[in-house]
Amino acid sequence: MKAWRRIGSGGANALELLRTYQEGGPGGETIIATDRNFRAIKLGVAEAWAITAAISPRPTVRVADLNDEGDTLNSYPPQHITPLTAAAPERPWAIYLTDAAQRYRLLCFDLDGKTPEAAEAAEQDAAALARLLTDVGLSPVVCQSGPRGGRHIWIALREGATAALVHRLARLAKALYPTLDLSPIMNAAAGCVRPPGAPHRHGGSSTVIDGELHTLTQPSGTVAAVAAAVERLAQLVNDHAAATRTDTSTAEPVTDGTKHPHIPGTKRPLAPAAAAALRADASTGDASAVLWRVVTGAAAAHWQYTDLARSLDTAPGLEHARTRHEDGRRVPRRADERARVLRRQWDRAVAYVASGRRVVGRDDTFDVRADAIAAHVLAVQSRADATPGRWNDGGGPADRRVLDALSILALQALRASVEADTRRLALMAGVGRETARTALLRLAEHGWIIRTQEAEGRSAAHWKIGPNVVVHSNPVDDRSQVAHRPPGSGTAERNSLLLELTNRLDAAAHDLFTHGALGLHAGNVYARCTHDPLPLAQLAHLTGSDAAHAVRTLTQLIEADVLLLTRDGWHRPAADRRDAAAAARGFDGRLAARAERYALERELWAWWHDELEWMNTKPAERAKRPAPGQLVLVSDIGPAPRPMHPRRPDGRADYFAARCILTGTTPLAPPRPVPVSDAERLIIDILGATLVGTIQLPDTDAETQPDRFEGTAQRSGARQPYRDRAERITSVRFAG
Repeated sequence: MKAWRRIGSGGANALELLRTYQEGGPGGETIIATDRNFRAIKLGVAEAWAITAAISPRPTVRVADLNDEGDTLNSYPPQHITPLTAAAPERPWAIYLTDAAQRYRLLCFDLDGKTPEAAEAAEQDAAALARLLTDVGLSPVVCQSGPRGGRHIWIALREGATAALVHRLARLAKALYPTLDLSPIMNAAAGCVRPPGAPHRHGGSSTVIDGELHTLTQPSGTVAAVAAAVERLAQLVNDHAAATRTDTSTAEPVTDGTKHPHIPGTKRPLAPAAAAALRADASTGDASAVLWRVVTGAAAAHWQYTDLARSLDTAPGLEHARTRHEDGRRVPRRADERARVLRRQWDRAVAYVASGRRVVGRDDTFDVRADAIAAHVLAVQSRADATPGRWNDGGGPADRRVLDALSILALQALRASVEADTRRLALMAGVGRETARTALLRLAEHGWIIRTQEAEGRSAAHWKIGPNVVVHSNPVDDRSQVAHRPPGSGTAERNSLLLELTNRLDAAAHDLFTHGALGLHAGNVYARCTHDPLPLAQLAHLTGSDAAHAVRTLTQLIEADVLLLTRDGWHRPAADRRDAAAAARGFDGRLAARAERYALERELWAWWHDELEWMNTKPAERAKRPAPGQLVLVSDIGPAPRPMHPRRPDGRADYFAARCILTGTTPLAPPRPVPVSDAERLIIDILGATLVGTIQLPDTDAETQPDRFEGTAQRSGARQPYRDRAERITSVRFAG
């Protein structure tokens, strides 16, 4: 039996190994100095094997595999299982984190450090995570996992923790500490890690550098403490998400076609609190406070000013905008004053929501809804990751980007079905709108999404991700561990997924990875790379490529100088080099130009729909509109109407002229006909007639042909035009 305790000496921490050997027991321990204010224990193989037997949740361990040359691999296959009753293996070994019932008895946070930069980051992440775990009542033991500076943080539990709780803990920790490798701790069935003292394949061993080893042999950790760690991590993740603004509720506001600000994103129904405020009778209470709840809720739900202005005359919750308090009664406001009050409150609400200061927690249902959509999106993403070959070639790379974009919109909207137009998806995914459209069709054909509502008018089609996804839960676990979803963790799960998917899509959607440049697949491979080296086998699996295809793509990225290759694998450099690589190859500016083009197309579409609405309005109710291109003063009390849409002479919409007006360009004037006679010059230049057309006169010997302009002129009431019978007939139309 062995016991370890921490002692202090001269103000510096030290680890003292207290041994109680059985007769003929193991030995070989060594005390080594580190670069910190403590000393570390490097255990011999025999002692490490004894510790393994004392803390392992199962009676067997896994031993590292060998390649054909006899070199040790970082792989612990199930066929290399050794019982703890056998002698210590000669190669590295790893212990399971769960017992036979797949409940976690050990937690191990594996923070990789395969390069000097990654090792420094892993050291910082380990220190921060260990402090957090200590603060919630757990007793972490920190090991330097090998010669390159990676870290293992061990926690022993005296009671089994469910996979759901531990996986939530790990995902939230990953959002804050990027060097964390989720592979072992997320695998409840077979996840295993080298224990303290176990040898490393590159030499050395896992060395204890902080913590008390007896906390592993005498577990004190509880499920309640793990839940407290989840809650604390959730607070940090939510704070981090607010700071990085991964949610559109804290995005920079933009202005709509009527010059009113709004938060960009998919419009969704009002939250229950805001919807109740909109329906509440505000005339008898604090009408101003009720109005503020309505406008902030509408702004956070991505409404636009006009959406709320339509209810100004009827919604009870907008009473403060319609009337003012005077001598104990509500006095109606003038029409311009009503619009001015609503506009002022709306502008304040948009600025407030965009600042990130709005407390979402006031909505009691938010955390539950956030947890539900996070579980749904996680199931969709896990299914997609389990079939990497689906996204490898052909339309696959574009399909995966569009699926990720829809997942982001679902997380933002807190529901699986979202409104998404092809241009918006295209800009998010870094593809063209036609590519996005065909990707939607392929995803729908293969069951990844389903169209729940067709596009109509201004509204885009609605798509639901994972229509066949069922999120399972274990009711027994829910009853036995009430900490299954600690407060705030649902919101944090959603925010961490938003952060992960947004960062991955932003990494892939770049000018360098467009069609004609390195391509979409290269962008997806780059997005899967991190600052920590990843081996070829792992990258090939993540991207669904075979080794040869993966090497070709990775070689392209290295030649573009956006990835680096070390003996441990491929990784991103410390500084992002994509912009420089795109500029050097002449690809820069592609996505920005596409965004400008799509913004113009949206404005053209909205202008024509305004024209249709005006045409379908009763003449007595139609608002006055300026002529196309006419200067318009923007009203401060309400939305300014768009001008009349340009029309062609036949009355049809003139989209080319509309585009020229919006872009500020001058359309090319059609060539003016050169008069061939004094009569034509007199009619066209002096009398102000407009040329309609000309036809050649038939030969005198030919059969007389009817004049196709004559009937038109007679029916329209216009005077008959002058005809030059020598050569041709000129048909004109007089203004007025």
